[in-house]
Amino acid sequence: MNHFKNKIIAILILPLFYISCQKDDALVIYSAGTNEYNNQWIYEQMRRYYYWNNEIPDNIDLSLLSNDYFSSLLFHQDRFSYAYHPSIPESMTSTLRSSFGMDIGFISYEGNVYGVILYVLSGSPAQNNGLKRGQLITAINDIPISQTNYNSLYEITGKADDLSFTIVEYTYETGFSQSVTKGLTSYYTFLQAPLYNILLTGNKRIGYLQVSHFDEGLAQSLLNIFNEFKSQNVNEVVLDLRYNGGGDVSSAAALSILLAPTIVEDDLFITFKGNENGGVINQSFKEALEMNESVVSYYELRQSSIPLNRVFILCGNNTASASEIIINNLKPYISVIAIGEKTLGKDMAGFSISDNRNESQPGWILYPVIYKLYNANGEGDYSNGVLPDIELNELTDIQLFPLGDENEVLLNKAINIISGNGGREQNNTVKVLSKTVQDNREFIILPNSD
Repeated sequence: MNHFKNKIIAILILPLFYISCQKDDALVIYSAGTNEYNNQWIYEQMRRYYYWNNEIPDNIDLSLLSNDYFSSLLFHQDRFSYAYHPSIPESMTSTLRSSFGMDIGFISYEGNVYGVILYVLSGSPAQNNGLKRGQLITAINDIPISQTNYNSLYEITGKADDLSFTIVEYTYETGFSQSVTKGLTSYYTFLQAPLYNILLTGNKRIGYLQVSHFDEGLAQSLLNIFNEFKSQNVNEVVLDLRYNGGGDVSSAAALSILLAPTIVEDDLFITFKGNENGGVINQSFKEALEMNESVVSYYELRQSSIPLNRVFILCGNNTASASEIIINNLKPYISVIAIGEKTLGKDMAGFSISDNRNESQPGWILYPVIYKLYNANGEGDYSNGVLPDIELNELTDIQLFPLGDENEVLLNKAINIISGNGGREQNNTVKVLSKTVQDNREFIILPNSD
């Protein structure tokens, strides 16, 4: 991937000092570990690699805290570049998903405001404390949720180490249950296996696949699932990416190869467009797969693909990065029918840049936007999100069915299109409330090794 793929090698002129060469600066030697020492390094990396490098302001005060200095360099349209320091915990961000393995939306129903649990990750604090999709939250940390405080309470959840939720359940048959309070303590949630099942409707055999994140090495699991689909004569696929915030581009390429039977190995999968230093990089499906996948080959994936002529993709405002690549970059090769809400809009990629000048003391790590992403037709620039073909909000019912259940709103819509049998009626008494999006900085991270 040209010289931008190479590891960043900091050449030390002096072991404990750094020489400033920012525009219009007099020659200055900075002591290692100072803000000026760190910030001058940050400035030089951003000037070289950052997609909007020509928009970087000059002569920003080098004495600023490095987090603030980095932020001051960012282009106003950039929502996703970030920097952190391993020994500065406050430079890291967390979300309800990363800390507790879940996320929630908000609705108003019969004059009351509820948080709705959208998903719960396997092995997470949320799952291990009995939380599940569809449960309703009436209070967070013993504070009742209202029209005026739901967003501020949601922001708290992304920063807390401990949380309590007051939970009720609801079905149309039984109504509301008695409330219970669940306490959660944050800890790391392990990688998630894709979930799948096969649904039958008429002469259609529908393979439902839910991928929560494109982890490195996911290709083997996807290969196994599609071999099962193939053995069960699946002839339609519904891919659920509504809670998938991105991940590894090689895993996204693997799934694309399985979904579109007309793809050949040298077909263009993705184009990376950088600044004047990065240039333009084109990758075929095979090249993108092999960038970070050494176990499963293109040919194994090709042999396990299903003869599809379309794919249904369930999406929403948590669908981002590698998931958006699936939607955008499959379009030149297969009919894509996206159902749900507009996606987040992460049409970009980058790699980590580490300050390794002092081997005994790790420095700042930068994740700047370096490339914009395009498909084989040159289509991209979806920073405002990818619009679905069929717009539908999953929270239109007070009763939220499990993912993969044929009664679930978005999946039911796909089944309705496939079968033509008519969809489940929606409840119009639920009002969906907009919420602040918690900080989700992840975008496509490319390898930067030789």
